[in-house]
Amino acid sequence: MNHVQLLAADTGGGGGGGGGGGYLSFVYIAIMFVALYFLLLRPQQKRQKRTNTMQSSMKKGDKVITIGGLHGTIMELDNETVVIRVNDATKMTFNRSAISSVVSSAVVDDKEK
Repeated sequence: MNHVQLLAADTGGGGGGGGGGGYLSFVYIAIMFVALYFLLLRPQQKRQKRTNTMQSSMKKGDKVITIGGLHGTIMELDNETVVIRVNDATKMTFNRSAISSVVSSAVVDDKEK
């Protein structure tokens, strides 16, 4: 038997049950997409939502860390930018999206209310 005859024998030339293969492969692909969603996409959406909430709730006096690793205290806030005091004499301006985490939140005094 040569290779062509072996391939013809493997295709099930009898015309019996070979129709379920397309349905089964569709199920496998659907399962892979569901797994992809729950393992990759959903956690990323949760992380993005948490980051957006953190960045929108920043206020003056919060101690923050930038995505570059710079530690500082928020001195001024704008819709797009944040001014951070790094030490007593140095102030730096960053985009809000450059803030990776808030280390500690500012304590609001009763006198400021």
